[in-house]
Amino acid sequence: MSLLELRDVTKQFGGLVAVGDVSLTVEQGSIHGLIGPNGAGKTTLFNLITGIYGLSGGTILFEREPIDGLAPFRIAQKGITRTFQNIRLFKDLSVYDNVLTACHMNTKYSVVEALFRLPARNQGEKKLKQETEILLDIMNLTDRRDVSAGNLPYGFQRRLEIARAVALKPTLLLLDEPAAGMNPDETFELLEMIKQVKREFGLTVLIIEHHMDLIMNLCDRIMVLNFGRVLAEGSPIEIQNDPAVVQAYLGEGGNHDARY
Repeated sequence: MSLLELRDVTKQFGGLVAVGDVSLTVEQGSIHGLIGPNGAGKTTLFNLITGIYGLSGGTILFEREPIDGLAPFRIAQKGITRTFQNIRLFKDLSVYDNVLTACHMNTKYSVVEALFRLPARNQGEKKLKQETEILLDIMNLTDRRDVSAGNLPYGFQRRLEIARAVALKPTLLLLDEPAAGMNPDETFELLEMIKQVKREFGLTVLIIEHHMDLIMNLCDRIMVLNFGRVLAEGSPIEIQNDPAVVQAYLGEGGNHDARY
């Protein structure tokens, strides 16, 4: 069953067509990749899905209901969360508090229960702390729980941002270049973490990435954008062997067979 559907989505900035007539279906429970050269419109597409930009044309359906025109926070409430190319954390807070703060978005107790520290508040806090511990463990951040987010190495900041996004309990997780700046070993670890997070939390994932080894080993299907338009879509094998994709993006002889 389709979870996210884009129908002829277009975004224009003046005379520039950043995204043109893009149609995409992301099946529930899948990991769908979005690749293409720099400036192909990938992040613009994320911004359209999350309501940061308004559409110039087309429509976006989430769980079969239109979401275009909704404010970003409304779209987040419906179950879509994302990470960004530029990491966005509470740099002065600890790793633990960064994740716990995100978990609090799903708190069930009332202001009165919190004010008077009633049992519902105490039970709720206990559950949120347990959820925080689980996320820290999955993302291998437990031993850095007390470190300020701003003092983390770059790769660990990426992990923390993903943990914060998952803490919001989305149905659809959008990852914008999560492996940027990572070495091959860190990229492999991230690959396994994304698989585990998807499995543990029942997520559907849409991911933008330039690391082809990660994309080819992670995704069920891949869409290729070029100059804001769909160049190709298919399985990893189909994308690797598509002559138009090889010429425009992967490069001649660009074999990205599974390594992980």
